[in-house]
Amino acid sequence: MPLPQEFHDIAARVNNWGRWGADDESGTLNLITARVVREAAGCIRSGRRIPLALPLQQDGVQTGVIPGRVNPLHTMTALNQEIFGPDTVATSDDVVTMGLQAATHWDGLAHVSHAGRLYNGRPAHTVTAHGGATALGIETAPPIASRGILLDVARALGAGRLPGGHAVTPEDLQAAEELAGVSVRSGDIILVRTGQMQHYLTGDRQAYAFPSPGLSLRTPEWFHARGVAAVANDTLTFEIFPPEIEDLWLPVHALHLVEMGMPQGQNWNLEELSTACAQEGRYTFFLSAMAEPFVGGTGTPVAPVAIL
Repeated sequence: MPLPQEFHDIAARVNNWGRWGADDESGTLNLITARVVREAAGCIRSGRRIPLALPLQQDGVQTGVIPGRVNPLHTMTALNQEIFGPDTVATSDDVVTMGLQAATHWDGLAHVSHAGRLYNGRPAHTVTAHGGATALGIETAPPIASRGILLDVARALGAGRLPGGHAVTPEDLQAAEELAGVSVRSGDIILVRTGQMQHYLTGDRQAYAFPSPGLSLRTPEWFHARGVAAVANDTLTFEIFPPEIEDLWLPVHALHLVEMGMPQGQNWNLEELSTACAQEGRYTFFLSAMAEPFVGGTGTPVAPVAIL
């Protein structure tokens, strides 16, 4: 169905085109300034390091629902090969074929378009069959390291896991912010926990994929008002799936990536982090989540680490 007027009204309120110049390709990552990073470093107290990425493996989160987004296919190309002759140092090598957004990843700004446009008004046809994203490729993303905040919506609502039909609202985010005892501020990276990852971790890939809780159409304005630099969560689709408005597919993707220029992440494992934050009574940390610089990529695998 065509994008409804409600979508266009929200888009007008969150639009960042031209905010950082006509040629900008960084979007809301511009909000991660040197000052923001210095202050983020102050979140490190215990030095506890918590990995947030899923293992890259053939039995990964992809089930074939999203065409072409294949789990990693790992092939050995050399096994203890003595390439310099007998009794010399031997090497093993391997290659991987995978979707750049197969597992834990960032969606880049070229990942989604609407009305023929990408972020900052660039034409959608700048994403090409042979070169990929000739503008807004993931390699243009600046270093992604800032203060991270876990908005543990599931815990805030008294649930281990949100039900599949739950659309996370601004009110839910506010409840999680109150649980965290912190105010979201400009340059923060927000991690939204729904508990959906529990399905995958217990071996049920189908239940993980569908139905899924996720961000509602009302949440982009909440992030925009607070100057959030990026958002990630623990689901396959990021936004609620099936959609909250019938036949309106991926509107939150379009608002974040196209209108705001804000990267979003999916398939982040937030379970250990949720436990650690509850144990330590604090939900802020230094987050390192660098994008792999695949030239022309519309997304990238990422191995984020929260440092408490």
